[in-house]
This record gives sequence, C-alpha cells and structure tokens, in this order.
Amino acid sequence: MGSKNVQLVLDAKAILGEGPCWNEDQKALYWVDILGEKFCRFYPETGQNESFLIGEYVGAVVCAGNDEVVLATQSGFQSYHMGQRTLTPLVDPEAHLPANRFNDGKCDGQGRFWAGTMEIIEKEAAGSLYVLETDYSYRKVYEGVGVSNGIAWSLDEKEMYYIDSMKKLVLAFDFDAEKGEISRSRTLIDFAGEQGFPDGMTIDEEGMLWIAHWDGWQVSRWDPRSGIKLESIEVPAAKATSCIFGGEGLDTLYITTARKGLETDQAGNQPHAGGIFAVKPGVKGTKTHAFGASYTTKKKE
Repeated sequence: MGSKNVQLVLDAKAILGEGPCWNEDQKALYWVDILGEKFCRFYPETGQNESFLIGEYVGAVVCAGNDEVVLATQSGFQSYHMGQRTLTPLVDPEAHLPANRFNDGKCDGQGRFWAGTMEIIEKEAAGSLYVLETDYSYRKVYEGVGVSNGIAWSLDEKEMYYIDSMKKLVLAFDFDAEKGEISRSRTLIDFAGEQGFPDGMTIDEEGMLWIAHWDGWQVSRWDPRSGIKLESIEVPAAKATSCIFGGEGLDTLYITTARKGLETDQAGNQPHAGGIFAVKPGVKGTKTHAFGASYTTKKKE
C-alpha cells in the first residue's frame, strides 16, 4: 500500500505534536505539542491554528463544552477556558511522583477521560492509567506502564485497546461501559517485528485500528479480531505520533508528528517533521467524544 496521498496541512514544526481530537461542531482539530507546553486548535478549512501556552508538559487535550477543554498535564488533570485563557487545576493523581508526566488520553462514550502517565526520562515502567470521572473524581485502573499511549474502544464498547509504547505492545481489555472498568488484560498486537514503536491510535467505522509508528514513517491499519496488519500508509516524517478521523463525514485521517531528537542536518529528508498531515484512507472514522457529555444526556439544544 503506502501509495495513498498524504498531504501536509499544517507546517507546525511541533517538537512533539500529539493527541489529536476532532471537534465536530467547530470543524476543528485540537492537538498538543507536549514539549512545546501548549495545545492548539486548528481549522483545516481556513488553515488557521490557534496556540494556547500552558507552561508545562501537556500530554492530552479533550473538549469539554464550547470554550473549554480538559488537559492531562505534567501536574495532573486541569481545565482550561479558551476565551478567558484561564487554567484551573482539577486533580493530580501523581503529585507524589514529580518525575512522571501525563501522556496520551481520550474520552469514552460516557464522557470519562482516560489518560496515562510515564516517567519523563523513559527508563522505568513507572506509569499508570487513570480515569477522570465527570465529577472530577479519579481512579487508577492499571499500573506498571512504560509509556502510556493510544486508547480506543471497540464499536460495541465491549473492549478497550491500549498501547504501551515502551513495551511495544497493543493490549486489549474487557470493557464495562456502564461502570468504566477494565479487566482481563491480554496482548493483542506485539510490535516487535514492526518498524518503530506503536504510539497513538484510533478506530474506524469498520472496527479496525489505526496506529501511528514512532520512528516508523507510517500509520498502519490492523484487525483487532485477528491481530493482523491490513495496510500501511507512508508518512513523510519518521516520528508519526497519533491519528484521528475528522473532516466532512469523518473521512479524513489527521496525523500528528514530532521533530524531537531531529538534528538540523537530518531535517533535510523530513523538512515537515512536527507538522500535521492528512489523508483520505477510503474508510470513515468514529466520532471523538467530549468530556462529561455522554450519548444519553447530550441533546442538541
């Protein structure tokens, strides 16, 4: 495969572009530059990209109402009001672990925010996976994580998929959507034979997983039932970090990338590393869920 036409849509030159999520109402792509200590809101139709500097590592962003987001940062979960540019700390599950930071995260269909941590220097498997409930209480649901990364749920919400980049594994859990609980962890895909490390992940409307390869120059599509790789799309940056479906009818796959560790002399063969790319893979995606807004309760006013 790999012949699909991947286009640069934003030459962001992010140090560590990550964690994209699509806001259907705003037709906007939210994403973070973790090491740039900011999150951004990008409008593909106009090419406009707004930056919101937070002043500490921002691992993930999820929408929470019209002008608000919830962030998973180095110092825990925080709420941010974009109009007022105000940051409000919510809860820090790892206040006692200053050497850790939050990394990737995502909301489930009930509006809970799942996000995991990692050691900043990436030596020990000192991270954990947490759930921020819509009332701002939290639970630790899994531990012994190296680099907590991509999360996705099966279309019937009976399984959750989860990536530990350090261990090069994509795990599957049984998922109880009502209680927001996971059980029976098992290895779904072992990336040992793949190029690079599994990083961010999303799921399409056919229930197939799309995984970004850190240091692998690609995003790949997998069947979670068989664990088989179905196809791969080449990305003109070595460090593809994550992907999410957006655009008209969710037919566009947006891909975030990183420049981290790229020496100036290496930038020649990937001048747009750290940019956001887009491709129409021929399959549609699933919607991004917002924090606190479940299927059942959120009605268009």
